[in-house]
Amino acid sequence: MIRLGSWGVLGVLALSGSAVVADARVFESADAPAVGDCVLFREGGAGLILTAPVYWLRGTIAGLSWQRRLASRCPRLDKPLAAYTRTDWLRIAASTPCVDSDADVAEVDVLRVLVSVDGWETPWSHQHGTAGWLFRGQFLDQKLEKGGVIDMDATWLQRCEVRQ
Repeated sequence: MIRLGSWGVLGVLALSGSAVVADARVFESADAPAVGDCVLFREGGAGLILTAPVYWLRGTIAGLSWQRRLASRCPRLDKPLAAYTRTDWLRIAASTPCVDSDADVAEVDVLRVLVSVDGWETPWSHQHGTAGWLFRGQFLDQKLEKGGVIDMDATWLQRCEVRQ
C-alpha cells in the first residue's frame, strides 16, 4: 500500500481501482509545501494484525513547479498487486493524475516537487517485500543517491520531521 501525503487527495489506482484528481486549492493554503520542507514517501504497512514492512524515501523539497496535465483514463491492469512489474509501476506513475470515466477527462494543474534525497529504506528481494515503487535502492526507475534529485507529484508525499 502506498501511503498518501498530507497535501493531496489522490486515490491510488493499484489499491482502489480508481483515482481522483487532486484539488489545486489544497496547495494554496498556509500549510502548502515549500522549498526546504522535509518530505516522506512511504510504501507498505498493509494488514490489520500482522502488518507488512514500511519502506520509505525521505528528502528535502529542492523546488516546486505547477504543470498543466491531461487527467486521462486510469490504466487497468488485470493482475494482482503482487504480480505488478517495474513496467506496471512506471505506467501507473506516468498516468497520474487519472480518472475513472471519460466524462471526467480534463486538463488539470498538478504540483510537481523536486526532492533532494536524504535517506531511504527499500526491499532488496521479493522475500522482503513486493517490487513496488521502492525496490532495490530505486524509486521507480531512478537509482537513489544521497543528494540526488527526483521529480515527483506532490500528492505522493507527506510531511516529516526534520532530523537533527
